[in-house]
Amino acid sequence: MTEAQSRQYCTFQVDGLLFGVDVERVQEVLRYQEMTRVPLAPREVRGLINLRGQIVTAIDLRRRLEIADRPAGERPMNVVIDTEDGSVSLLVDRIGEVLEVPIDSFERPPETLIGPARELILGAHKLPDRLLLVLDIDRAVEVSGDGPRVVAIR
Repeated sequence: MTEAQSRQYCTFQVDGLLFGVDVERVQEVLRYQEMTRVPLAPREVRGLINLRGQIVTAIDLRRRLEIADRPAGERPMNVVIDTEDGSVSLLVDRIGEVLEVPIDSFERPPETLIGPARELILGAHKLPDRLLLVLDIDRAVEVSGDGPRVVAIR
């Protein structure tokens, strides 16, 4: 497949679902990093991590998607994403691999999709054994509570 006929996604799992983000937006993937809590932050913001001197906001995708929290003792992995406002870490259950998929296998999400997933999933690619849900990175990192919008803290 040529680049024009395919797309590459960095994949990861959240609650058994396979998600993908454009590989060009991924800065790096990391094992669990200690986090510093942020008082009064929205529930999705699990804390801040120090990434070689760069302070990065960690957003829990389980909470962002309104999925139950990880079982006690299970630590999340980090997918560090580049955004207009700086780097943001998406906390996921497992890191997958980079997959190259044909662009013609992409389908928009069905109208019946409801809840937070409706605004966070751009669509899906049908793989031989499962669906690859394409995450809208920019929307996924936008969290807000009663206060101002939190995207990245520099």
